[in-house]
Amino acid sequence: MKRSFSLVDVLLVLAIYSHITWAVSGSSHCKQTDVRVIRPHSVTITEFGAVGDGVTLNTKAFQNAIFYLNSFADKGGAKLFVPAGRWLTGSFNLISHLTLWLDKDAVILGSKNSDDWPVVDPLPSYGRGRELPGARHQSLIYGCNLTDVIITGDNGTIDGQGNVWWNWFRSKTLNYTRPHLVELMNSTGVVISNSTFLNSPFWNIHPVYCSRVIVRNVTIMAPLDSPNTDGVDPDSSDDVCIEDCYISTGDDLISIKSGWDEYGISFARPSKNIVIRRLIGHNRNGSGIAIGSEMSGGVSEVYAEDIYIFNSSTAIKIKTARGRGGYVRNIYISNVTLSGVDTAIVFNGSFSQHPDEFYDPNALPVIERITFKDITGDNIKFAGLLKGIEGDSFRHVCLLNITLSVTTKSPWNCSNIQGYSALVSPETCEPLKESIYPKHYSDCYLLPNHLSSSARHPAKETLPDIRS
Repeated sequence: MKRSFSLVDVLLVLAIYSHITWAVSGSSHCKQTDVRVIRPHSVTITEFGAVGDGVTLNTKAFQNAIFYLNSFADKGGAKLFVPAGRWLTGSFNLISHLTLWLDKDAVILGSKNSDDWPVVDPLPSYGRGRELPGARHQSLIYGCNLTDVIITGDNGTIDGQGNVWWNWFRSKTLNYTRPHLVELMNSTGVVISNSTFLNSPFWNIHPVYCSRVIVRNVTIMAPLDSPNTDGVDPDSSDDVCIEDCYISTGDDLISIKSGWDEYGISFARPSKNIVIRRLIGHNRNGSGIAIGSEMSGGVSEVYAEDIYIFNSSTAIKIKTARGRGGYVRNIYISNVTLSGVDTAIVFNGSFSQHPDEFYDPNALPVIERITFKDITGDNIKFAGLLKGIEGDSFRHVCLLNITLSVTTKSPWNCSNIQGYSALVSPETCEPLKESIYPKHYSDCYLLPNHLSSSARHPAKETLPDIRS
């Protein structure tokens, strides 16, 4: 189903482009960080009795090495070097001013014994484990209340050996929510780079209640049928930069979260100022970029560009529900290439899983000012399934310069949604047909009139620069 554009359409969009300076301008949190910063104190894990044979359990060696290095935290920091080998371990904690450096042939292996993954309290913004009521297993690599933490190397590997956890999940024999591969909590100045993450039991990289986080040049992989193996999940975190990553997992490649129902509303820490660029990946059961469904603390100022999603279920998804509360606003996604994707854009207002019976069903999420621009795709089944919540329309959704080769006769399905469009093929659904030009620039996030308005009223918002 194709639409031919009139000369007027083209001239209107050219008018739009002629006023656009690259919209996202200002942020320092994506600036290059030197992960080779010299720490004045360095040790090798073998100095603490570790054996890299893939069989010997090295949890104590990691714990003892980091305990020793903690004495140097206020003396310029320290580096823990993991050489070539297969280093089996249970969960261990990081410290501030630490670089965990993996040699190119180093593999940190997560133990297959659940006793080696301690049980810890649930996150306060969730009120319980994400999968089961009560506590949860601690991640393989964990840190809390830290500053200046780097996980990097020469593309070494962290392998969670998650198959045993996936089997426990499928057989419903878990006692507690599965662990992540890496979780850093209440931490500032985090860099995770130049590493490979494999087979996480649950989500791979989970910065929660963090600020100034960079995830750069990482590969994240898990089988396409592995349950809930999200790639990177910024959660109630701000100033996050995710770039130059390849992710192939069993669920969302990137999922932005901020707490669950009444617990997220009460905790009230949003995720904001998040930049995603140069992402390549695929999945079969999740999305390329997702927001939610746990978004009760709010999500705003998300900027994504240069995205390539292939052979996947969904490219971009916003998911929420009655009872979530919170908001998703000021989202700008551009320069996206899709191939072999079932559905390009999904809004789902009926994710009905709740932590308990105490959530407020009248807590409705606010979904507004979301712009999709410069999206192309081939072999797409559906262009968009955009379904809001009755009595809570998602509004100011703007589609600009989108061309999708769609294989179904009904490419768009929309309800409880409102917005505008220009140069969209196949032709969009009725609630989005009103043209962006000339009077709806200011309703569309980061289109020209909005920028000029911000310039006149600079206190309204600070926009990040994702060009550098």
